[in-house]
Amino acid sequence: MREWIAAFARKAGNYVPDAAASAVIMLFALAGTSLALGDNLLTNVDAFYRGLWMLLPFSMQMTLILVLSTVLSLTAAFRRAIRRLANLPQTVTQVIALAVCVNSILSYLYWGLGLAMGPLIAVYFAEAAERKGLRVDFPFFLATVFAAGSVWQFGLSSTAALLAATPGNFLEQEAGVMALGTTIGSLPALMVTLVFPLSLILLARYLMPQQVQPISVFPAAAALAQPAAEPGPAAGSGAAGFSGWTERTFLFPFLLGIALVAWLYHHFVNKGLGLELNSMVTVLLLLALLMQRSFGAFSQAMARAVVSCWPVIVLYQLYGGVAGVLQFTRVGSWFASVFADLATPLTFPLLTAVGASIIAIFVPSSGGQWIIQGFVTVTSANALGATPQQGLLALGVGDQMGNLLAPFWVVVAAGIARIDFREIFGHLVVFAALWFVVGVSIFTFVK
Repeated sequence: MREWIAAFARKAGNYVPDAAASAVIMLFALAGTSLALGDNLLTNVDAFYRGLWMLLPFSMQMTLILVLSTVLSLTAAFRRAIRRLANLPQTVTQVIALAVCVNSILSYLYWGLGLAMGPLIAVYFAEAAERKGLRVDFPFFLATVFAAGSVWQFGLSSTAALLAATPGNFLEQEAGVMALGTTIGSLPALMVTLVFPLSLILLARYLMPQQVQPISVFPAAAALAQPAAEPGPAAGSGAAGFSGWTERTFLFPFLLGIALVAWLYHHFVNKGLGLELNSMVTVLLLLALLMQRSFGAFSQAMARAVVSCWPVIVLYQLYGGVAGVLQFTRVGSWFASVFADLATPLTFPLLTAVGASIIAIFVPSSGGQWIIQGFVTVTSANALGATPQQGLLALGVGDQMGNLLAPFWVVVAAGIARIDFREIFGHLVVFAALWFVVGVSIFTFVK
C-alpha cells in the first residue's frame, strides 16, 4: 500500500497541468457547460468580465500574507521558537504528530495562521528531522502538515458559520440565525476537529514513503530553515549619515508599530470587528517590523521573501474569471441542484459534500461557496427533514475537499515552502479522501 500510494503521488504530479493551464481548462469547460444549459455567449463573456478582476483586493491580501509570513520566519525569534519545537521529536512518528497538532491548533484559531505558518513549520521540522537522521519525505510531510489545516472549516474563523450566525444574513428567512453553538460548536463538528488530525497522523505515519526525499533535495526550501545572518548595525543599503541611520534605527519601525496597534484597537474594540484578512495582514506586518527591528533588515527580508508570492499575482485573477463564469451563469446553481435533487435524509450529507467539492474546485472561497450553494442546501434540508446546520457542516466538508484538490490554495502553500505544487498534489489526493470519509461519516451518523 505504501509503495502504491507513493507511485500514485509521483504519477499524479506528472499529469496535473500547470496551475495557469488548469485555470484555462476549467474556464472553457465551464463556459461550454453554460452554453449547453441555455446561456448565450454574451452571458458567458459578461460573467468572465465580472469575475476576471474581482479578486484583486484578495490577491494583494494573499500576497502580503505570503511575503510577511516569510519575513516573520526570517527573524531570530521565530527561528528559535520553531527550532525548539522542531528539535523536540526524536522519532518520525513524533515529528508528524507534533507538526500536525501545531498546525491544526493554528488553523482552528484562524485559517490564515495555518495557511501562512503551516508550510514554514513543515520546513523547519523536516530540516531538524534530517539533521537527526530521521527519514522524513519532505513533499509528503509538507502535504501532511498542509492537510492538517483542514480543521479550520469548523474552527473559529469558519466563514460560512460566521455568516450564518450574523443577523440579517441572506438566508435568515429560510434558516434563521444559526448560533455558532449549533454549527462549529456542535458535537459532530468538534468530533471532526479531533478525529481528523488523529487519523491524519496515523495514516501519514503508515504511508511515509520508504524512498524518502529529504528537504536537502529541495535547496530553495531548505534555505528557509538555515540560520540567516543577524542584521547588524549596518543592515540596509550601506548609506552613511542620516540616511543610513534611518535604515538601521528601531525608532521608525517602533513608531509605525504604534500606528498599527492603534489600527488594530480601532478595528477590534471601537468597531467590534473580528479577525479577518485585513486584520491578519496588519498583525503580520506589526510582528515582522518589530521583530526585524529596522527598516534595513525588514527590506532585506522582503527581498528574500518576494520569491514566494509570484504564483498568486496573476493566477488568482485567472481563477477569478473562472469563479465569475460559475457564479454568474447557470452552472453553479445547476451543479448544486443536481446533487440536492438526488438526496435522501441518509445521503443528504454525502451528496451535499460531493456537490460542494466540485464547486469548491472552481470557487476557492468558503463564503462564496455558501452564497452559491447555501439556498439550495437549506431548502433541501428543510424538505428532507434534515437541519440547515447539518447542510452547512456537510458543505464545509466538500468545500475543504475542493481546497485540497484544486491548485488555488495548494499553490500558496507550495509557494511559501518554495516547492512546485505538483510535488505534493498526489499526496493531497489521499489526505483529501481521508478528510471526506471522516467528515461525511460523522455528519451522517452523529447528531
